[in-house]
Amino acid sequence: MSSLDQALIGNCSFAALIDRMGCISWACMPRFDGDPIFCSLLKGGEEAARDGFFDIAIDDFARSEQHYLQNTAILRTTLYDSTGAAVEITDFAPRFRRYDRMFRPLTIVRQVRPVIGHPRIRVRVRPTYNYGAERPAVTHGSNHLRYVTPQFVLRLNTEAPVSYVQNEIPFVLEEPFTLLLGPDESLTDSISETGREFLDYTYRFWREWSRYLSIPFEWQDAVIRAAITLKLCSFEESGAIIAAVTSSIPEFPDSGRTWDYRYCWLRDAFFVVHALNRLGATRTMEDYLRYITNIVAASRDGSLQPVYGITLEHRLDEQLLEALPGYRGMGPVRVGNQAYQQVQNDIYGAVILAAAQSFFDQRLERAGGVRLFERLEKVGHQALRLYDQPDAGLWELRTKSGVHTFTSAMSWAGCDRLARIASHLGLNARAAFWRSQADHIREVILEKAWNEERQSFVGSFGGDELDASLLLLQQLGFVEADDWRFLNTVKAIEKELKRGNHLHRYVHEDDFGEPETAFNICTFWYINALAAIGRQEEAREMFETMLSHRNHVGLLSEDLCPETGELWGNFPQTYSMVGLITSAMILSKPWEEAF
Repeated sequence: MSSLDQALIGNCSFAALIDRMGCISWACMPRFDGDPIFCSLLKGGEEAARDGFFDIAIDDFARSEQHYLQNTAILRTTLYDSTGAAVEITDFAPRFRRYDRMFRPLTIVRQVRPVIGHPRIRVRVRPTYNYGAERPAVTHGSNHLRYVTPQFVLRLNTEAPVSYVQNEIPFVLEEPFTLLLGPDESLTDSISETGREFLDYTYRFWREWSRYLSIPFEWQDAVIRAAITLKLCSFEESGAIIAAVTSSIPEFPDSGRTWDYRYCWLRDAFFVVHALNRLGATRTMEDYLRYITNIVAASRDGSLQPVYGITLEHRLDEQLLEALPGYRGMGPVRVGNQAYQQVQNDIYGAVILAAAQSFFDQRLERAGGVRLFERLEKVGHQALRLYDQPDAGLWELRTKSGVHTFTSAMSWAGCDRLARIASHLGLNARAAFWRSQADHIREVILEKAWNEERQSFVGSFGGDELDASLLLLQQLGFVEADDWRFLNTVKAIEKELKRGNHLHRYVHEDDFGEPETAFNICTFWYINALAAIGRQEEAREMFETMLSHRNHVGLLSEDLCPETGELWGNFPQTYSMVGLITSAMILSKPWEEAF
């Protein structure tokens, strides 16, 4: 049965998921939103055993172990048989600097070696195309196989007996061998030497990248793994940041809530950039600024849509796929996301917030200046125009709209940051303008988003329903942590949305009924709110609980069942990994207390 006990490898061009048995169950090439060459994760049941995977199976399997090499995106899986013989698989996507630029080929490297005895193994490579509907033609040479489709040709170079691989014949593993799956190109060096060189350089890259993170004293392993995961979800060529690697993992069983998250949501990307900035990994923000600069430049009046393709595509038309039955058979499987057509007015504030640090951080190669500020002003005017207009909100309601408090608060934050940026740039008239607009929006929110009967802020103007995004009012700087209105709101949210040690985003019915799973980022927001209002021990206890619900290699999906702790929703979810980083930074004891 499919599960989210998956590990992630990638190189900021593409990514792949590998299960605990060392089977590649999901990989889209040539990029995150491409046709998956391996898609068994979304086949479920007997269908998953037919095709759409790449595994190295050991005869008489007994158990497996799996971990990342410390502070890297290099995965090691060890499979044992019942006699104690074992095979070790090292998986990674090459990434390192070469010729003064980043080298990130569309290649998966799998190094296989016996570590105990001489295990009997079988290599099975079964790619698909057209979203699992068809299998490619296969040709072979003396040391390679070619998988030919109308859209692409993949070459598998290997020192293993090609006939054994092509025909999936079990054989005794006596010597190490390497598998290189990538473009249909000849190698300039031996297969094994190419694999060793790629491994060495990729190992050095990730170790060096991790070394310069400004991590908290506590929970270092968890934070570093989350940071690497966020980095792997960035499409470096354009600067886009995807919400998750997968499509259509349901939010809870048979819910129909199956969405394609392989695109760049402007809101989600802000949270990712903010988290990495806190760790000192500012390069992702600089790349993302290139992305949003292109988006804003293409808009005449600053109007934006909530989500774009990873190379600036505007149309992401949603389709249902018949060939894939879905995760555990729970469809539908979707490609594209109709949210691109929605009105989500909080994105204007999110774009400004994502760019704000670039005006103040002197470490950056391309600091924000007057030209970027003028572009952001176009976005700010949209925030100003739309802050009190109905929209679908950050939860992307498909059949309902309202004037959402979070949207208005993000618009306020955008205007507030524009005022600060203008002041920093010495543009006093513009600073005064944006400050007056921010003050006005704040007064409107305080009046219309407050529910006197509940004695709490509520999710929409004039409404009475709560949602977890209200917990961000303090983090955005809209209210202080000791403001009685915020304290009352936290109490109301924990009474209504908290289930055990987890938080629902809301509990009222939406387009698909009532949500059944907790939303992981919301639990982290609640943890941060508890810390802010002085309930530190409760916050730490909940945080430790969340860490215990990560999968075996430290990753989180979008949702979690409060009763069983099982992960649901698209995976790995950048929102959730952001929440882990932010909470760890807030809760950790300072380094000064460690010695």
